[in-house]
Amino acid sequence: MTIGTIDRTPPPFFRQGPSALTKLMFCSALALLLMVADTRFRITQPVRAAAAAVLHPMQRTLLIPIDLISDTRDYLLGLHAALGREEAARIELARQSERAMRAEQLLLENKRLRSLLELRPSLNVKSQAAQILYEAPDPYSRKVVIDRGSSHGIAVASPVVNEAGVLGQVTRVYLSSAEVTLLTDKEAAIPVLNSRTLVRSAAFGGNPGGAMELRFMAGNADVQVGDTLTTSGVDGIYPPGLAVAKVAAVDRKVDSGFARILLTPAARADDVRHVLVLEPTGLQLPSRPEAPAEGASKPAGRKAGPRK
Repeated sequence: MTIGTIDRTPPPFFRQGPSALTKLMFCSALALLLMVADTRFRITQPVRAAAAAVLHPMQRTLLIPIDLISDTRDYLLGLHAALGREEAARIELARQSERAMRAEQLLLENKRLRSLLELRPSLNVKSQAAQILYEAPDPYSRKVVIDRGSSHGIAVASPVVNEAGVLGQVTRVYLSSAEVTLLTDKEAAIPVLNSRTLVRSAAFGGNPGGAMELRFMAGNADVQVGDTLTTSGVDGIYPPGLAVAKVAAVDRKVDSGFARILLTPAARADDVRHVLVLEPTGLQLPSRPEAPAEGASKPAGRKAGPRK
């Protein structure tokens, strides 16, 4: 091979183009031109919109795991918050229910106390308010214990009433409490007056279901269902005119000389908390004058004047 036939052009690897500074200046000018042109003429808006349309499905696909994790976290946090609010709502509902029950009890108690206050001026005897503490532990009797005793001036045989009528009578007195025997007790008895016929009789307790009985009434006695029985006041204990019971049933037996008459008490101690304790009417009567001592000198009479 002759020397003249050798290719003396440099290989592509050693070819030299524009310098790096030139390329930097060109790219900077081109970028500045594109930015100005895009700001003024919006020339890249279609290209940008097309690229966004092409890349949108890919972006949504890549965001699925992130959205799933975020939704799961929000669901768990929301579930925990909802359970907490539900528990708080239940507690608040229980509190509101308790407050409503207390308010209803206080309203009922206030109503009864107002009735007692309205009842006191209509009574002509001394009275004082008392509160029922508990029922007596004896299962064979109907008795309650009140929070007033001998230190408060309570005496044995004092009548106990509420706004509905007579409840019973004080049978035992302690220092700070007293025992009240109810009219429905088997040993209780009270003289009554029929408001319609003005006939006196006696009512007794001890019947099943808390009923009372009007005993020793003739089979043809004028007693009807619905008659109101009040205290007669002849016993020196109960003031006259207090409600005692109403006639519930009249059984006139042919083979017996007496009628069986059942009564419904006007006042029941099952739902009573406050009562009035009255002073027995016998204690308000004036004391009897003392008898003169034997051998006392009689007052001297007039001296007889001289006869004319």
